[in-house]
Order: sequence, then structure tokens, then C-alpha cells
Amino acid sequence: MSDDTILPVGRHRVEADARKRGLAIEIVERPAAGSLDEAAALLGLQPSDIVKSLVVKRHDGDYLFALVPGDRQISWAKLRALVGVNKLSLPSPEAALEATGYERGTITPLGSTTALPVFADERMTGRRVALGAGEHGHSLFTEADALLAALGATIADITDPLKPRT
Repeated sequence: MSDDTILPVGRHRVEADARKRGLAIEIVERPAAGSLDEAAALLGLQPSDIVKSLVVKRHDGDYLFALVPGDRQISWAKLRALVGVNKLSLPSPEAALEATGYERGTITPLGSTTALPVFADERMTGRRVALGAGEHGHSLFTEADALLAALGATIADITDPLKPRT
């Protein structure tokens, strides 16, 4: 794709990238959810089958994607060791939008305006998962193994169980 090509927006960009990669996806419209558990129930899934696509900022200013099952959270120590850096952080919503072309809550590595390395938690393998589809009110379903292969993802233990909210 040349630099002067106008990219389609939202889920259409996701669909175009999936086609280019030979990845079978299904995008479904869904109502808004107030929590992960509510979203899982609306989609007929377990929370672990919803994958959070997180944009992570490296200390040098570059970004990466971390794909995290919904019932888990990033283990900063594990991810830093895997990436080989001393500092990682979550960028502001504005910086995440600038890096990917997607608003928080819609982010997916598919169709990102910037090709970023993908690091995925090993617990998402071997299952059908849902993740952001590039637009609010939509979810993308795909086979995790096919997604990770299409993205050239690094697969490792990068998460810890979610800490209960107090």
C-alpha cells in the first residue's frame, strides 16, 4: 500500500487487512457493555475469550501491541523481560489513537495505521476469541491461532490473573 492511499475507516480497515493476510474473521454488531463480564454474556463467551488489544509504549517512544485475555492483566515484569527493556507504560488515549488509528475500546492490531510488533499471552491460543473491531459497537471473532500466525505474534506468558477490585 503506498503512502498516498486513503485508508478505509474502522471495521472496513480491519476487514481489508484480514483479507490481505488470508485471515477468516467475523465482525458482529453488539450492544454497549458496562463491564467485561457483561460484554462476555452479551457475546455468549467466557471473559477469558475476550482479548484486550493494549497499546504499550516503550521507553524509546516506540509502541507495541499486547494481546491479553479478558480475565488477565499485563505482567509488566514478564513483558519487560520478553521485550528486553526496563520501562513500558500505557500511553494516553490520544497517543494510542495516533499510534493505531483506533480509539480505546475499538483497538485491534488488524488494520492499525502503524505496523507494531505483537506480543500475545499464551493462554489465548487454541480458542475462538473476540476482540476490538475498529469501531464502537462491533466485535471481531476469529481463531486465535490463525490470528497470531497472521500477525507474526510473539507468544509467551505475559500476564497475571486480574486482581480483584476493592
